Amino acid sequence: LQRMLSIAVEVDKSPNCNSCKIADVLFPFIWNIPLRSQREVLFNTMESQLLRCKLLELLFQQSCDVPTTLPLSLDKILYFLTHSSVLLPYQDETATWQRWDEMLQYLSLLLLSYQNCIPLAEHLRSSLSERMDLIIQKAKPRLRVSDDISPGDIELRIEDFTDRMQQILGQPFPWQITEKLGMFR
Repeated sequence: LQRMLSIAVEVDKSPNCNSCKIADVLFPFIWNIPLRSQREVLFNTMESQLLRCKLLELLFQQSCDVPTTLPLSLDKILYFLTHSSVLLPYQDETATWQRWDEMLQYLSLLLLSYQNCIPLAEHLRSSLSERMDLIIQKAKPRLRVSDDISPGDIELRIEDFTDRMQQILGQPFPWQITEKLGMFR
């Protein structure tokens, strides 16, 4: 399945457009996967980094109190950190900190997937054959303004997140949350 999805993303002239279409179709199924372990297997085995980015972006967009219209960027990922909640429908039986742990896990996965897509970000609108020509020519993609973030921006957003988390949990963070925040940082 993962190989077929990866091929489906690349089959047309616009992998970016294809990944959006495929993500829109797959998202309702992913939203209703009952177990965290099943969701993690799906995301961790996904071959297409671009499709993984789109699916995780939809997941976070759905879980934001106030959705954003920013394009996927480092700034948007930081926005998700401070504005996401844990709205997956099948998480009721798990402890609150475990739901936040899952959210941080997916946010880190989104960041890693996005970082793998950045070198090709400008080229992803091109077909595979055109993209190969651009890569051979060593045409450098242009970074978006929203990808230019400072360490201060990161610290501020992480502080906002930890303050919100402290209010929700009302207790010291479990070591898993602290570890994932460190990894995300």
